Amino acid sequence: MRHIRVKVTASAAREHVAEEDEQLHIFVKEPPQGNMANRRVVAIIAERFKVSSSAVRIVTGHRARNKTLEVRE
Repeated sequence: MRHIRVKVTASAAREHVAEEDEQLHIFVKEPPQGNMANRRVVAIIAERFKVSSSAVRIVTGHRARNKTLEVRE
């Protein structure tokens, strides 16, 4: 099991991932309303670590820009 620190920018003009120090900065096009940005972040992390979306969950920061995600490999 791996824990990933992530900073999320929702409603970005383009979607991309940048590595900053020991965390990822993820820019998503989806707005923060209705959990849409969180779902997209989970999908991006799952894609990056080559696991299913169900193997990724948000541990802390559900309503914050800074999150900790857990990836089960």
